[in-house]
Amino acid sequence: MYWRAISEDLPGPKWAGLFREYWSDYRAWWLKEGETARPTYAASLRALRTHMPEMVPLYEELCELAGGGDHAARFLSFYTPPAYLASCSQAVWAGKQPVLVRNYDYNPKAFDSLVLRTRWMGRTVMGTSDGLWGLVDGVNDKGLSISLTFGGRRIVGEGFGVPLILRYVLQTCETAQEAGEVLARVPTHMSYNVTVLDRKRDYLTVMMAPDRPAIITHAAVATNHQENVEWISHARFTATVERERFLLQRLRLHQDPEEKFINAFMRPPLYSTAFSHGFGTLYTAVYRPRKKEMELRWPGVVWPLSLKDFEEGAREVVLPGVV
Repeated sequence: MYWRAISEDLPGPKWAGLFREYWSDYRAWWLKEGETARPTYAASLRALRTHMPEMVPLYEELCELAGGGDHAARFLSFYTPPAYLASCSQAVWAGKQPVLVRNYDYNPKAFDSLVLRTRWMGRTVMGTSDGLWGLVDGVNDKGLSISLTFGGRRIVGEGFGVPLILRYVLQTCETAQEAGEVLARVPTHMSYNVTVLDRKRDYLTVMMAPDRPAIITHAAVATNHQENVEWISHARFTATVERERFLLQRLRLHQDPEEKFINAFMRPPLYSTAFSHGFGTLYTAVYRPRKKEMELRWPGVVWPLSLKDFEEGAREVVLPGVV
C-alpha cells in the first residue's frame, strides 16, 4: 500500500486533485446498483440541511471543486450510499495519558490510504480519509478523537455513510458528551459502533443503527457486534466476540502498560491477514487526544503525525498476506 499525508487548510487544488484521482473508482462503486438506487441531489441536500446544517457551505464548496456534476454532488453528500462492511477493533486505554487505539480491517483495493489535515470551518482536523472528506478515525484541535467499527448487522436503511458522520462530529464537537449527542441524533444507513475520547479523559461508545435508537454506553471496547450478536456467520468469521474478550482482558485483568497494550493490536486475534476475504488489517492507529497526535502503525513501522506540526509525506507499506 502507498500511503500519503496531505495538508490543505481550505478546500483548494490539493483536494480537487485528489477528487480527480479517486473519482472514477468511487463513481463505479456508487453506481454499482444503478443510479436510481441512490437518492436524488434534492433529497441528499435536504438531508444535509436537516441533520448537518453547519456542513452545507463546505459541502457546496467541495461540490464546486469536484466539477459541479450531479453524480459527484450526490456521492459527496454520503446520503444512503451502497452498503459496505468492515471488520475492526478499537479500545480506550485509560491511563494517565489516555489513548484510543484501533485496527482498521478492510479491502486494501477499496481504500483511500490517505491522512488528511484540514482547517475547514475554522477547526483543524486530522484523520484517516474515506470518500475524500469522510473519516474512519481522527482527532481535532480541541483534543477530541474518534473511531468506528462495523456493528455486525445486515439491515440497511436511509441515513448517512458513517465516515461523514465522524467528520461532522470532529468539525462541530469538543467533548465526548457533545459527540454522543450528535451520534445519537444523526441517521446512519448501517449499524456502527463509534468510540470517542476527549482531552479530559471522558469516553463513550455509541451503538448506531438505521432501524432503532442509538445506544450510548461507557464501553471502552468495541468490535463488530452491538449488545448481542445478531449476524452469527459474520461474527464467527470475524471472531468479534473473541476479539472483544481479548481486549477486555487486557484492560481489566492484565492491566497492560500503554505500549504493550498497543502492541497487542499487531498480533492475533486482533490483527488479521484475511485479505482474500476483504477483511485484513490495513493499519493500526493510535490517538493521543491531549497531545493532539496520532500514529499509524504496521509491523515494524511507526508513522507519527502531529496536528500542530503536521508534515506531509508518504509511506510504502507491505502488508503480510496481501497477494
